[in-house]
Amino acid sequence: MPKGIGWRISLICIFVLLSFLYLTPTLATKLPSWWGGLLPKDKIHLGLDLQGGTHLVLEVDTQKAVEGSLDIVATDLEDTLTGKNLHFKRISRTGSDKVTLVVYEKGTADAVQKLVKEKYPDYEQSPVFDEGGFVAFNLRINEKDAQDRKDKSVAQALETIRNRIDQFGVSEPVIQREGINHIVVQLPGIKDPQRAIDLIGKTARLEFKMVREDIPPSSTTIPDDAELLKEKTVDPTTGAVNEIPLVLQKKALITGDLLTDAQVRIDSQFNQPYVAIDFSSLGAKLFDQVTAANVGKRFAIVLDNNIYSAPVIRERISGGSAQISGNFTEKTAADLAIVLRAGALPAPVKIIQNETVGPSLGQDSISKGLMAGMIGVLLVIGFMAIYYKLSGLIADFGMVLNILFLMGALAALGATLTLPGIAAIVLLVGMSVDSNVIIFERIREELKLGKSPGAALDAGYDKAFLTVMDSHVTTLITAAVLFQFGTGPVKGFAVSLSLGVIINLFTSLIGTKVIFDMFLHKGTVKKLSI
Repeated sequence: MPKGIGWRISLICIFVLLSFLYLTPTLATKLPSWWGGLLPKDKIHLGLDLQGGTHLVLEVDTQKAVEGSLDIVATDLEDTLTGKNLHFKRISRTGSDKVTLVVYEKGTADAVQKLVKEKYPDYEQSPVFDEGGFVAFNLRINEKDAQDRKDKSVAQALETIRNRIDQFGVSEPVIQREGINHIVVQLPGIKDPQRAIDLIGKTARLEFKMVREDIPPSSTTIPDDAELLKEKTVDPTTGAVNEIPLVLQKKALITGDLLTDAQVRIDSQFNQPYVAIDFSSLGAKLFDQVTAANVGKRFAIVLDNNIYSAPVIRERISGGSAQISGNFTEKTAADLAIVLRAGALPAPVKIIQNETVGPSLGQDSISKGLMAGMIGVLLVIGFMAIYYKLSGLIADFGMVLNILFLMGALAALGATLTLPGIAAIVLLVGMSVDSNVIIFERIREELKLGKSPGAALDAGYDKAFLTVMDSHVTTLITAAVLFQFGTGPVKGFAVSLSLGVIINLFTSLIGTKVIFDMFLHKGTVKKLSI
């Protein structure tokens, strides 16, 4: 037996065994009870186009992120000036790119401008101007910082949405940025698309605000530092929804950024679900201070400008925990807990494209893809057997190995198979024998020169090596570019193509060569069937 043939046969057998091992969870309807431990359990995941699901394109309102950062600046300046005993009439965001500060006199304005310049050196200050008899000036965010905030808001939204979907339990989702302010979300196999859409799009800005009981909700004049919001209540017997208007202090005393956890709990007295929340050390300290200073007053819990509850603070709460109660079902309470744990979106998102692929359409795609693959395989087998005779059958055996190894690799890597991925596999059926065509034509040339079958075989493989390698490397580079810059389905194509190219190099240069060597090692073969 020729030198080195033993290890090549062993290597092929090991790859065949591993391929079947990793494909077992995909092929078996139910794994046996003894199947466990280190044995693979994951099956090949199917993409959106093969098992159905939801495809969403979200648009992030990046301008709102800029406005939100300016609101934070305004709140910070209020606290800073109060701490410095610098009296002001109003500090608020005006328009979409500036904060207006209104003070009572020119001397105070000079001191405030100096302080603001030190605190926010990158912001642009306008000259002072008169506003209703008071002294005012604007603090404007520059274009570079605004653009940077917009870019960060999309990146933050991407991570927040990914965290929410991970906790929602969708297998193999595709979540990626597209363009300047768009995010593409693909959710394969999802059974409740509307719930997922609601979960993804919820801004989830949680705020704790004091109720202004000194201002009646029916008042026609609401002060600048207050706002009118509504608390929804549902009658447990009739299901009727009532909206109770409440006037709240506009400034939030605590925000959801200070949360560390949110879990669904069941009230033992009324058997109703509620959301238990835990604060960070800073949040616990603030919550302790707020509840201690406002015993007997109402404290509203606001999510996305909707009041969930507005309980009376009975006593100081120093444990760093609170609860959000309302007319929850277990599902709505669970969804609220998810968005609170994952964090608030930095800016609102709007769904601009919503496509649902039904499971039946996915099954139809699988059937047609498999049919195309089978037809392609049969045509290639027939052509190679007719044109290259017995050598063609050896090339066909290499093609079968190629497909087996590729599917095993997809299963081992936990890759997602998409319809373009099936197209890549069908393409590789042709590519797998294409390499052998190059080698066989070289062997034919060597035989015409009068060489023996063994010498012609070795010369054919040696001379075709660089040509086969070059064609595969260029294809691999193309696949790498597709994977780097393509979106979901294109990436699925690129993954299948890349793995197929690497495997095909092995099967065409080693897998088929070892079969020829087995037949020719005795030296009794006088003529190659090629």
